[in-house]
Amino acid sequence: MRLGIVTGRVVLNVGAPELTGATLLVAEPVTAANLAARNGVGGGRPLVVVDHLGAGPGDIIGIVEGSEAANAYYPRVAPVDAYCALIVRDYEYGLPGSRPRRSAASARRAEAGAPPAGTEAGATGEGPR
Repeated sequence: MRLGIVTGRVVLNVGAPELTGATLLVAEPVTAANLAARNGVGGGRPLVVVDHLGAGPGDIIGIVEGSEAANAYYPRVAPVDAYCALIVRDYEYGLPGSRPRRSAASARRAEAGAPPAGTEAGATGEGPR
């Protein structure tokens, strides 16, 4: 899995029936430098990602690629090569050898003694079955 930033949507006149109800997003994989800088820029080569979670422009998403992306449709078969497995609410990241930069939301949660975002009960990040 890698992280990407949603930059747009794909609109089709005719689509594969297996993907009815899904949204096709355009996402740019995020480079390590851009992730550390928190600048909202991807920097990687854009790709089309199937989404059932409701991600929108500017969201950071977790992208599963290859044959694993189609596993979200098991036991059915779907023509999927990249799938949005999660929407990132917050993250901490630092380049190797540096201290991670916390977002303001993450710092507030830590000061309040709350668990990190996404670790509370019921937060699984799983897509449809």
